[in-house]
Amino acid sequence: MTQEELRFDGADYSPDRDNPRLKGQILRVWDVMRDGQWRTLRQIADMTHDPEASISAQLRHLRKDRFGAHQIEREYIDNGTYKYRLVINEEKGFHVS
Repeated sequence: MTQEELRFDGADYSPDRDNPRLKGQILRVWDVMRDGQWRTLRQIADMTHDPEASISAQLRHLRKDRFGAHQIEREYIDNGTYKYRLVINEEKGFHVS
């Protein structure tokens, strides 16, 4: 799947308004997480300069079949904080670049 094929949706979704922003976000999250390292939302936000809520949404997207059905592992740290790791689904062949 290429950047042009990324497809988002939602109740308030407007393709003309939202596609450039959402595509940019998922590409930045992918670029940071594809190394398989554990990171908190704060660490990802520091690296991508995207809001933590947006990063969380993009991690959820990466779990969806149309975005590759990748595995997003989650581990509790403390005080409501989790760390996340992307495990790439090699069978789907979805590699955002």
